[in-house]
Amino acid sequence: MVKRYAELYTEARRLLIPTEGQERAGMIARELLCAVSGLRQEELLARRDNYAGDEVCQKMETCVNRALTGEPLAYILEEWDFFGMTLYVNRDVLIPRDDTCAVTELAILQSLQLESDPRILDLCTGSGCVGLAIAQRVKDARVTLADISREALAVAKKNVTAQKLTGRVSCVQADALGQPPAFLGSFDLIVSNPPYVRSEEMEILEPSVRDFEPHLALDGGDDGLDFYRAITRNYSRLLKPEGYLCYEFGMGQGNAVCDILESENFRILERKKDFRQIERAVLAQKNREEE
Repeated sequence: MVKRYAELYTEARRLLIPTEGQERAGMIARELLCAVSGLRQEELLARRDNYAGDEVCQKMETCVNRALTGEPLAYILEEWDFFGMTLYVNRDVLIPRDDTCAVTELAILQSLQLESDPRILDLCTGSGCVGLAIAQRVKDARVTLADISREALAVAKKNVTAQKLTGRVSCVQADALGQPPAFLGSFDLIVSNPPYVRSEEMEILEPSVRDFEPHLALDGGDDGLDFYRAITRNYSRLLKPEGYLCYEFGMGQGNAVCDILESENFRILERKKDFRQIERAVLAQKNREEE
């Protein structure tokens, strides 16, 4: 049964209000209707009394039903905005969040101060959001996106192509918990937003995260710090003398992550809060080895 665009919006909003609240339900309904119709919001307003085609009505019903199960909007739309980029995402990667802007900003500012043609490694890259943001703003940077998940790397490769960065950004498979592949070479800066949720907390995450986002990208071990230990110990050998390591971490993990860095001969340069004033990121420099 075909319906007017206004009816599609009103019905979707009504169904979503009980779980999302009025304001968010309206936003989700608008985003979904724009996506399935291919129309911008202003075009939908102008055509609100026009009938949508049967295909649009069916797609809208499917998308609303997915939203009602708690599936995040980003996965339904298969895109999300981060640092001025619209990125492709699916359930093989975490949804880029505003929290990650803190580590991204730290890495960008440090990269801008490096010598020409710096090499940057984004480890546990997922969608590639952090490394791509660096490549967009540091015009001579050569960025390597690395992840153990082939599925995540397929998403990252799509984003590299969409952002027209294939000339300076490459994707490789690498295990952040193991030894780095020999072919990677050396880097001026390594940035990572690794898994940092404690294993026992995985089951109490909010359902939209627990039931839809990849556990591989979330579970950081018994204390949430497994990846920080492994990366700091194993991947620091890839850094050039006095190179930099930049991490995102979970709420309350800052001191523990800094202790790990200092135990592996790094000097803490800066700790940074996110937009909610929660400490989320650290920048450290490798101390020169004593001869």
